[in-house]
Amino acid sequence: MRHKYPPIESYNTGFLSVDSGHELYWEESGNPKGLPVIFLHGGPGSGTEPNHRSYFDPKVYRIVLMDQRGCGKSKPFSSLKENTTWHLVKDIESLREHLNIAQWVVFGGSWGSTLSLAYAETHPDKTLGLIIRGIFLGRPKELRWFYQFGAHHLFPDQWEKYIDPIPPNERGDLLHAFYRRLTSKDEAERRFAASAWSAWEGATLKLIFDPELFLQFTEDAHADALARIECHYFVNNCFFKTDNWLIEHVAPLRNIPAVIVQGRYDIVCPMESAWDLHKAWPEAIFEIIKDAGHAASEPGITDALVRATDEMAIALSDRF
Repeated sequence: MRHKYPPIESYNTGFLSVDSGHELYWEESGNPKGLPVIFLHGGPGSGTEPNHRSYFDPKVYRIVLMDQRGCGKSKPFSSLKENTTWHLVKDIESLREHLNIAQWVVFGGSWGSTLSLAYAETHPDKTLGLIIRGIFLGRPKELRWFYQFGAHHLFPDQWEKYIDPIPPNERGDLLHAFYRRLTSKDEAERRFAASAWSAWEGATLKLIFDPELFLQFTEDAHADALARIECHYFVNNCFFKTDNWLIEHVAPLRNIPAVIVQGRYDIVCPMESAWDLHKAWPEAIFEIIKDAGHAASEPGITDALVRATDEMAIALSDRF
């Protein structure tokens, strides 16, 4: 079984100014002359971490990480202004141009898989390959499953904590009930809602509960950005014009090498979505991890992702 590469430091960092006052943190690590790859983090609203560099062979890859609008080191923190899927797609392309990268591999999990697909379908000519994990297609039925009705059958104890900030008479539409509180001027109300929202996600990420990961998700600043930005996207259907937008626009990806990795017991993003994508895009390699949930840090998923990046580098060895 493969493990992540040893930790490395970034060799280049900066902030990219885009519209509406947003400044996006970015960094580069690995081989400055290697195969470029952009890592797209989850959430939306989660941010990047140093360990995200370690999915890639640093001798082979030019590794680019970027904190999306409103999260991580990007500024202003937790901002919802002009923060949509299509602003993020534009930001990724702006960063590619800023770094003078002609084409790159796109790598993302969870919300990062959503954004990877949206970017690649918009800019297939700039996408050398795709590696995506824990597939989320931004469809209403996926949101309903996790935030309204479905996942609570498996985690009734954690569900009661999740809905605690919402009065019983508002629980028929939990997304909008949370959104009212996460955008409230009442700081205590906002903090309580953000903590409950993020704790629900942190408690359900792995096949086996991980207390350290749970604490990371419930840290105040992380919870605020994650909950606010996620809920903002979700009440707006991830800013897609149709319920099945990503699958409807998958055709431009057919000739791009791609790997889809999915945990069999993923509660946050159930395998049905990955399966639907696989059926619409059979050219992509599809790997089901039999003993994993949602988190990239689960051993089987880590193994599949590292193998995928190594094999992608070999397949694209004539391109860099």
